[in-house]
Amino acid sequence: MTPKGGVVEVAAFRNRPPVAVDIERAAPFGWWAAIVIALVAFVDRVEVNLIAGALPKIQDHFGFSDTWAGAIPTAASLAGALLVLPAGRLADRAPRVVTISVVVLIWALCSVASGLATSFLMFFVVRVLIGSAGQLYNPPASSLLADYYPGRSRSKAYGFERAGYYMGLPAGVILGGAIADAYDWRTVFFVAAIPGVLVAALVLTVKDPIRGVGDRIEQARLGDGRVAETQHVVDTRSIWAQTADLLRIPTLRGVTVALAMLSLGVAGLFYWMPTFLVRVEGVSEATASSLAGAVGGTGIVVGIVLGSKFGDKYHGLRPGWRIQVSAIFLLVGGLGLLGAVVLPGVAVRSSMIALACVGFAAAIPNMTAANADVVPANGRGMGFAVLTFLVTLGGSAGPLLIGVVSTLLGDVFDLDKAQSLQYAMLTLLPPVFICIGVAARIRKTYDADAQAALAG
Repeated sequence: MTPKGGVVEVAAFRNRPPVAVDIERAAPFGWWAAIVIALVAFVDRVEVNLIAGALPKIQDHFGFSDTWAGAIPTAASLAGALLVLPAGRLADRAPRVVTISVVVLIWALCSVASGLATSFLMFFVVRVLIGSAGQLYNPPASSLLADYYPGRSRSKAYGFERAGYYMGLPAGVILGGAIADAYDWRTVFFVAAIPGVLVAALVLTVKDPIRGVGDRIEQARLGDGRVAETQHVVDTRSIWAQTADLLRIPTLRGVTVALAMLSLGVAGLFYWMPTFLVRVEGVSEATASSLAGAVGGTGIVVGIVLGSKFGDKYHGLRPGWRIQVSAIFLLVGGLGLLGAVVLPGVAVRSSMIALACVGFAAAIPNMTAANADVVPANGRGMGFAVLTFLVTLGGSAGPLLIGVVSTLLGDVFDLDKAQSLQYAMLTLLPPVFICIGVAARIRKTYDADAQAALAG
């Protein structure tokens, strides 16, 4: 239908009449879907991180060691990595809104089961289950956002989701500790189930769009204003055949490697920075945790806002713009990380931590949006599953890498704990600069891959 003032009739939702949308708007269907997915990400991270705040009281009750305490998130990450590829396949076939709602409801039920656990074994199994289920919302949610938001606004849409995700990290720790101190550790998980149930219901207020409609709106905006009809074609190949085909897309390979390396660096930075400040600067544990959390959290929010704004600004107008923005912010993050490790003084290190978080957080939504841009609509669930699989593995390796290197440096060169950890933190720099090199390379392939995805 010929547009009038940018408004066209679009068949956007299955078994529903066409709706009038303005193809010149950044969010033709509004921002509600992005806000709801951000709430899902927030509730996920809050629930997973409740245990960190309440851990001392849980250990006192069940009497398990620090080794077993550390094994809970590691086991959950590995279980999630195993489940995420089937979840991606499901995201390309099943109703995404219903899938996300069911996953959130499972979190809430598992939270209640955590509070009802009568043995450490039961508690461990439930926490591994909820940690692994936490990975299952990402493929359908990311696919959903790509259909709601055209290319010009995807950085902002994924920025909402990442903001919810990262703000949930400290919120879970703080909430878990506060409720455990005020009441008991079981109450922590009973209370946390309430927002889970509410968000599960809220997800059902979002309509599931026809796959590829966001791409068609972007094509209409850049073309003659006509929105082509879309038809979802299910990929019937095996998981492995579909994954192998997706990994033949150069930009997807690059984005996956870059975000996996970045996840390694960010996870290592956040896990060890409080201990680093205690050992190197001599501050108290409470001060170090509060400082790292506050500075890092602020940097992440600022970075996501800046990255979303600049990433969408010239998308489609300048070649490889989204990737170029990512590379620039990754360089900023790398320099901030280097400064945080080598420059002395609490104030200086705090500033550098903030700069590192700004740079890394600004790159993430742009890389995530680029992942959506280069994968055809009927394969985005699997595309994000592959990404989530490797990013999960990368994130789990970061803290372990620093710990192993720090121990080796101390044993081999007889360094004290402060020196060994400081040198070990430098091992996070090579992965970050690998990200920058990868970004520079895929900037040349991004536009061709994005066009192929639109045509596919």
